[in-house]
Amino acid sequence: MNSEGASDLEARADGGDHLSLRLWLRLLSCTNLIEARARARLRDEFGTTLPRFDLMAQLERAPEGLKMSELSRRMMVTGGNVTRLTDQLEAEGLVVRGESADRRVYRVSLTQRGRRAFAAMAKRHEDWIVETFEALSADERLQLFALLAKLKGAQRALAGSRA
Repeated sequence: MNSEGASDLEARADGGDHLSLRLWLRLLSCTNLIEARARARLRDEFGTTLPRFDLMAQLERAPEGLKMSELSRRMMVTGGNVTRLTDQLEAEGLVVRGESADRRVYRVSLTQRGRRAFAAMAKRHEDWIVETFEALSADERLQLFALLAKLKGAQRALAGSRA
């Protein structure tokens, strides 16, 4: 499947399919298209990847640093992936590993250089996301936000009822 087909999952459905299925595929398509654009811009403007940006975003929110296991949990990826990303960012002087109270565990934190680099990326990322939703009026954005909150709450309730 080409990259266009991978991001436009909505093309898999037709008018005969249940509206809920078509809506789900539309949400996935929008998510994939927005994410692909963000990935391309991070690569083109900063020479970085979305996983590296995500790791730095987690560290920016935790100035005291995070344990590798906590980074893995927050990013919902394996410890091996976090280690690989951390190794790359450390080699570039963007993060540093330090010992925690438990000397067997390292805490990772942004360096000053890493904070500056992330701040620049985060500002541009915010600009791209704002631009992404400019096709909708302010009222439409609020309406979509409220509808998605309602859907999210219902999904959490369904997940809780199955636990």
